[in-house]
Amino acid sequence: MKRNFVTVILILFIVNNSTAQKRDIVSYKQNWDKQVVFWGYYLGLNQKSFKISYTEPDTYVNVTSTSGFEVGLIGDLRLHKNINLRLEPGLSSNTKLLEFMHIEGSEYVKTREVNGTYLRIPLLLKFSADRLNNMRPYVIGGASYDFNFSSNQDNPNDNLDGEFRMTKNNFTYEIGVGVDLYLPYFIFSPSIRGVFAINNELVRDVDPNGNIDPNSPWTGPIDFFGTRGIFIKFAFH
Repeated sequence: MKRNFVTVILILFIVNNSTAQKRDIVSYKQNWDKQVVFWGYYLGLNQKSFKISYTEPDTYVNVTSTSGFEVGLIGDLRLHKNINLRLEPGLSSNTKLLEFMHIEGSEYVKTREVNGTYLRIPLLLKFSADRLNNMRPYVIGGASYDFNFSSNQDNPNDNLDGEFRMTKNNFTYEIGVGVDLYLPYFIFSPSIRGVFAINNELVRDVDPNGNIDPNSPWTGPIDFFGTRGIFIKFAFH
């Protein structure tokens, strides 16, 4: 996914420069960056996995993930000619399969499917270079509140009953790079982002008395369990 994104950016850059050499350059949307506030929306793809650390040796969880989707809105506030404050609320979804390699038994015992649908509310700072013809590269980063609709946190059943549970309320940080392409009728802004969990998203299994079970083979040997992934976003303004 990352390689395809870089290829697309390189093609756009080459096409833009070769076209500019053949004709007089026409600068589109010349007053766009003078706006204090503007809006937009984005579509995209993601590849999410988990960062997992362990408290016991010979413990390993294999994560297999599928590509998911991103969709949301953009609100942008100009703070400086090269700095913008951006809010990008949206939905993010994909599916992961966990295989607990240290557990012996059937697929029902050692595998768990984790469906994740998140409401993400990132608050970001965008640092843009000066405009070059109809292109303007930028870096972007910030923090996000993520609500997991598929967390199972309130489910009384745990892994002993086949239910893997995660926290509902989570925080992540993200960083990325992108480019604004000024077209005749709109701004097209592809970017690639990395996202990383701040808090531990694991809900631990409990014993029959309702206390955390340190001997659970699914959650006992796990120290930290948090989302990490790559997003490719295509924004339109």
